Amino acid sequence: MPPLNETHDPQLRSWVASANDGATDFPIQNLPFGVFRRQGSQEPWRGGVAIGDQIVDMAAAVAAGVLTGDAAQAAAESTLNRLMSLGQGPASSLRLALSKALRSGATQEATLKACLVPQAEAEYTVPARIGDYTDFYTSVHHATNIGKQFRPDNPLLPNYKWVPIGYHGRSSSIRVSGQQFPRPRGQSMAPGASAPELKPCARLDIELEMGVFVGSANELGTPVGMDQAESHIFGIALFNDWSARDIQGWEYQPLGPFLSKNFASTLSPWIVTLEALAPFRTPFAHPADDPQPLPYLASAANSAQGGLDIELEALIQTARMREAGTAPARLCKTNYRHAYWTAAQMVAHHTVNGCNLQPGDLLGTGTLSGPTLDSACALIELTTGGKNPVQLPGGEQRVWLEDGDTVTLRGWCQRQGAARIGFGECVGTILPALG
Repeated sequence: MPPLNETHDPQLRSWVASANDGATDFPIQNLPFGVFRRQGSQEPWRGGVAIGDQIVDMAAAVAAGVLTGDAAQAAAESTLNRLMSLGQGPASSLRLALSKALRSGATQEATLKACLVPQAEAEYTVPARIGDYTDFYTSVHHATNIGKQFRPDNPLLPNYKWVPIGYHGRSSSIRVSGQQFPRPRGQSMAPGASAPELKPCARLDIELEMGVFVGSANELGTPVGMDQAESHIFGIALFNDWSARDIQGWEYQPLGPFLSKNFASTLSPWIVTLEALAPFRTPFAHPADDPQPLPYLASAANSAQGGLDIELEALIQTARMREAGTAPARLCKTNYRHAYWTAAQMVAHHTVNGCNLQPGDLLGTGTLSGPTLDSACALIELTTGGKNPVQLPGGEQRVWLEDGDTVTLRGWCQRQGAARIGFGECVGTILPALG
């Protein structure tokens, strides 16, 4: 697990003034990686690093000689896959070099200042080529809330507390924040009907998740143990895995999600490294009365600091709210520390059979619901399967998402003695169904 070092010093200040206001997601203690270009341009996509309200154009910084070495060159490419493949050591060295160059009084200020692009003038793309995407089911609260709707007397299936449950999803429909997508169509079976019908989804939902990006690969046939698992993780982003609940209810047996999940998923543009998250580690344990993880899913380090204290929220702005100038309303607030399985356990379990993960592969955490109703992170939970509408400003209410709704995910870490860092925003909007 990455240790604390000089880049985490809460007293550090940057010559980029907007990085020092205490409210930005991107102070000098964060320095997340993404891929961008100027809005509306035909410029090539290239890597960037967020600092305050600016982006360090890594291609420009390398060309100017401010940043050197293989990791800096990899961070300037059109995808971050090669940087991820180098492992945590080179990425950490690059992050330290960026930290030193961006600090108040740095000799590189004048040269690097010419390499900045305002975030307000940028557009983003998915920061890595995602070869494979696996979605897990790591919130016991989400699993229980869903299970109660179908199996009131036995909401959790017997395997849940023994094994990190997951399924392989579709990477091609993952897009970056700002994604707009048409309401999906698919088969669904209405209650009492004798045959299914092909029609637009009527029960469109959100899933507030985090996306874990794989860094260095493991060889086919070589499992990754818990003591090495985090060395194969590059960083974490926000992730909304939209769900068509009516399509899901008809199709999911016996093989699980298919068309109910593969039509759209939205990812925040910035990847926060595990190193940046080091000050926000928390102990991790299953309740004493629950089954304890099998040995391949357990380690002393994971127990001591495998959890992450990341505050998360989802907000909604309807078309009517947007027209009236009404700010988005919060749907839920939760924390990643409520997860039943850690990121390291996801990697260890994914590879225990010899599966080879590749740089840029994405592991979704699954919906990160907490223990209370206001921390339930999907409408199917918040409304108890559609029975209790959510009340919104202006007299509107929602059972499921409607056309024109925009959902925004946010995440941040803060504690006394550490600089606040954040993840930016993950925004998606539903358009009317095609056809």
